[in-house]
Amino acid sequence: MWLVLVVPEVLLLVALSWSRPRRQLEEMGVRREVTLALFAVIGIGNLLAVFALIVGILDGHEQDGSELLIKGGALWASNVIAFGLWFWVFDRGGPVRRREPDPPPPDFQFPQMDNPTFAQPGWQPLLFDYVYVSFTNSIAFSPTDTMPLTRRAKGLMLLESAVSGLTVLLVTARAVNILG
Repeated sequence: MWLVLVVPEVLLLVALSWSRPRRQLEEMGVRREVTLALFAVIGIGNLLAVFALIVGILDGHEQDGSELLIKGGALWASNVIAFGLWFWVFDRGGPVRRREPDPPPPDFQFPQMDNPTFAQPGWQPLLFDYVYVSFTNSIAFSPTDTMPLTRRAKGLMLLESAVSGLTVLLVTARAVNILG
């Protein structure tokens, strides 16, 4: 099963990062679509892995508490990164459109946008800012300092909170049961 998910990811990653295929994608005007496809494959892979782990927990197949914590932590971390990438690629149409003179309205309201005295002139959110939003959303199961403004942003945050909640709560409960 893992090979089915890894092969498309590797092919898409090569197409996006290797200069010759990347130039061809840019010339065809489909680089953003290929990037979104890569993120979709990664997201689907993570959701399937979480589902498989939850099924394993509910069926009683996960018997090693230490291994379960490592698996759960790895899945949680990969979901934080995946959702951070989704937030980054969708907010205002992505990193390229955000830098245009007249970008689309924001999907997320960062504190620096609300009160410019908190930031340097011309501040723009970077990938790290979106991963931070993803991290805090996955721990608090809600937005912290950055608010979702659109239904798309709210839906992504809702999905991340649900996946994180299931992962953290079920893995922790089962691991405590095994280790205790």
